[in-house]
Amino acid sequence: MRPYSFPLFVPATRPDRYAKAAASGTDTVIVDLEDAVNADDKDDARTKARDALAGLEGADIWLRVNGTETPWHQADIAVAVQSGIAGIVLPKAECAEQLTKVRSELRPGQALIALVESARGVRAAFDLAESCDRLIFGSIDFALDLSCQPTREACLVARSTLVMASRAARIAPPLDGVTSRMDDVALVREDAEHANMLGFGGKLLIHPNQIAPARRGFSPSPEDAAWARKVMSGGSGGEARSVDGEMIDAPLVERARAILERLERLT
Repeated sequence: MRPYSFPLFVPATRPDRYAKAAASGTDTVIVDLEDAVNADDKDDARTKARDALAGLEGADIWLRVNGTETPWHQADIAVAVQSGIAGIVLPKAECAEQLTKVRSELRPGQALIALVESARGVRAAFDLAESCDRLIFGSIDFALDLSCQPTREACLVARSTLVMASRAARIAPPLDGVTSRMDDVALVREDAEHANMLGFGGKLLIHPNQIAPARRGFSPSPEDAAWARKVMSGGSGGEARSVDGEMIDAPLVERARAILERLERLT
């Protein structure tokens, strides 16, 4: 798992867009067989995906399959395994048993990403994190499940729970959900900054023009970068020292190091 990731969705029904998405500058493309495909089109979309997935280059490829309780799930998993893609995204993840079963069907090395979209999923987040490679927060479906607005305040506890569960399981930081406004790059950046502040490791995207603002939202601010450089200029040892009147000890040195590593990755 990449420490920071910005997967871009593409409908499975549009194989003409797969390569374009992979070349868009994102690190990961999610070919979507679930929400982006009507029930009547599931089988046709799966066939299109199967024929188009092989040989895609430029980004990691994940397949969002249909949920374990749907009639399309097993055929979706078969396509994921046959194509040898990097991983699958399992929607409606609510218990570890779901993940254990799916994991047993994947190829060695294929990643299993759990999409948490409900109160039950959040309640089970610590168990889910022990059984997958990464968590994703499906904020829109989560708000629908709770009959609340998908605001930052309403989803704060759920987001923080996924961050803590991921850290406790020692897996990659979770990914935040989509910003549904494709034309509001400022909002994308603000949402990314909020997710970054909470400890997420990226967010889902639905349009290529969201890539740059999302990455900026996760990049350290100029002020943080300047602080980190000043801290590290004094050495990486653990002895406490003062920098501009601030007492710097080992944890703050590690924070400075992490800021500079993130700056290098995202700029």
